[in-house]
Amino acid sequence: MTITRFAPAPTGRLHVGNIRTALHNWMLARKAGGKFLLRIDDTDAARSKEEYVEAIREDLAWLGIETDMEERQSLRLERYDAAFEILKAAGRIYPAYETQQELELKRKVLLGRGLPPIYDRGALKLSDEERAAKEAEGVAPHWRFKLDHDEPIEWEDGVRGKQKFDASQLSDPVIRRADSSWLYMLPSTVDDIEMGVTQVLRGEDHVSNTAVQIQMFTALYAAQFSAASGGANELPKFAHEALLVGREGKLSKRLGSLGCDAFRERGIEPEAIIALLARLGTSLPVEPIASRETLLETFDLSTFGRAPAKFDDADLDRINTAIVHQLGFADVSDRLPEGMGEEAWHAIRPNLETVGGAHDYWRIVTGPIELPDFSDEDRAYLSEAAAALEWNDNPWGALTSKLKDSTGRKGKALFLPLRQALTGQNHGPDMGDLLPVLGEEVARRRLERASDS
Repeated sequence: MTITRFAPAPTGRLHVGNIRTALHNWMLARKAGGKFLLRIDDTDAARSKEEYVEAIREDLAWLGIETDMEERQSLRLERYDAAFEILKAAGRIYPAYETQQELELKRKVLLGRGLPPIYDRGALKLSDEERAAKEAEGVAPHWRFKLDHDEPIEWEDGVRGKQKFDASQLSDPVIRRADSSWLYMLPSTVDDIEMGVTQVLRGEDHVSNTAVQIQMFTALYAAQFSAASGGANELPKFAHEALLVGREGKLSKRLGSLGCDAFRERGIEPEAIIALLARLGTSLPVEPIASRETLLETFDLSTFGRAPAKFDDADLDRINTAIVHQLGFADVSDRLPEGMGEEAWHAIRPNLETVGGAHDYWRIVTGPIELPDFSDEDRAYLSEAAAALEWNDNPWGALTSKLKDSTGRKGKALFLPLRQALTGQNHGPDMGDLLPVLGEEVARRRLERASDS
């Protein structure tokens, strides 16, 4: 069974970049009839907050991204300890004692020589006596995973194609801090094994992490960790999608502030966000498709491109407007102003950019409205209109047809004074749809009022 996962750290609200990652993993699982796992990566106790855990759940629910399972890393610390001890016994983990300042100096020296800033494995060169002296001084070690420089790192990436890394050109990653807290690498690998994750889809900024984690997978499999834990015993398939960029063509800090809370405040529909992000960065056209089934049918990693995917608010607004125009009364009835029925919704809907805009248009119906200064000629025309108004299946068509014949007016001269008198606006909903919503009594009263203004 296909199992994908979305693994946010609860250190803030979801933003557009990780919403896209969550969506694509959900789609990957749903299309294959598999399961989508939410894993809360909350090993960083100082930065993780329960309010953000709740916000992540709420945002995914609002977007309609259903989770089949949920796990929390803070409840699995003993599993990471077990894997740590296995790798340590296998000689794949070693203590290192350099301070951050010492490491930074090493990096600057290498860069100054035009060399890649790869960790020099200085900790492995320490004698037992030197290590004991460090610890006697109270220097607690951090721990690194020892990469096998003789083991090739290759995989067929679902987006990027054939990938190959030389382990000697990568630094041995720090997996555990001096205070015993975990960094991302090892817990994620352990979880993917024990939770049976079969597909890892994430941003291209994780490509080198994948290279490192592949060796962690193989080291744990070799040590029989997976058999002991009942987990998988083969590598997941990996895919790395291009990152989102802003309209200006470079990575935008603003993208990190665009989250579900901001979208809700703007009146953006979840369906619009899904329609945009489902295809953003693919060769498929971004269209206002409200059907999840249609989006799932066409979802395919082979359509994903290598170029950065450009997120533009204007595209989101355009799609949102088109989605709003597709929404039925039942979809929005609980968000409409009191008293607004299905007939009014269908009359007003084509003019809306957001559902919230219905409140502004409903005020046209309920009044009061402000009238412009009409000329004497227009007031006389409106008085004639009030007398000519007849209520039938098409009151607007009947009224304008009669006035056209009796006054000789046409075009703007025929329609605009009527719209202004009935709505107080120069433009807006189709009057053929809106006039029945106003009703005969209100319509006649407004025409008479305008003729006396």
